[in-house]
Amino acid sequence: APECLMQALEDLDYLAALDNDGNLSEFGIIMSEFPLDPQLSKSLLASCEFECVDEMLTIAAMVTAPSCFLHAPPGTEEIARTRWGRFSHPAGDHFTLINVFNAFKAATANPTHPGNTEKWCRDYFLSCSALSMAGLIRAELVEIMKRIELPISEPDFGSEENLLGIKKALLSGYFMHIARDVDGSGNYLMLTHKQVAQLHPFSSYYNTRRIPEWVLFHEFSISDGNSIRVVSEISPHLFAELVPQYYFSNLPPSESKDILQEVINHLAPVSATKEEQK
Repeated sequence: APECLMQALEDLDYLAALDNDGNLSEFGIIMSEFPLDPQLSKSLLASCEFECVDEMLTIAAMVTAPSCFLHAPPGTEEIARTRWGRFSHPAGDHFTLINVFNAFKAATANPTHPGNTEKWCRDYFLSCSALSMAGLIRAELVEIMKRIELPISEPDFGSEENLLGIKKALLSGYFMHIARDVDGSGNYLMLTHKQVAQLHPFSSYYNTRRIPEWVLFHEFSISDGNSIRVVSEISPHLFAELVPQYYFSNLPPSESKDILQEVINHLAPVSATKEEQK
């Protein structure tokens, strides 16, 4: 549909993938080297700047592969949630996926007997085939990074600097996927088109007391009951720091936008000072 085509071009423009003539920019050409959604390509490239490439490669592979979480058989849902809780990361689902992948890698590397990896996955209600596919996707992405001579930073998962770098890399590509809990009960209003969504049951925040106010999400699914999937907490200040101004100015009016505008106004003098120092 023409509307979809125009929206796609607009999104590519927001991601700096197009030049003024509507052709691929130099940055867009590099993005197109990756067999990923443009937003994910942008985040992966941004991770070079924020020195969290190893972790973003894992996130990109995990969100590209099918979901690693299996629907628990009736009566075992609480057991599954408890088992998944071992991998849960307070920063959100993107970070939880890194924990899951690293644990799977460890189980694969140290099998105590044949079939141990499959048993480990069954015990934790995880899909062995999805995790194996994520491993293959990650290896392919590493090869592409090497081929086009992009730097791959050393793993540093868990440090404060690394966690902040991952959030910045994610925001660089997914600033269009921001939502705010408007009533404190998990009803998230998306900034872009003002649709309300709930957390997907596979989210580490699902059925927990701590529901973050501002989140970045990987995708919005109508078929799963208007839910947002793969969700991580972000701060309005971080969003205000990284969002392209021309994208933000085109957002429809809302209370959330007003809150963010106040944050941007507050950051403006600081940004001007930094520019003068540069």
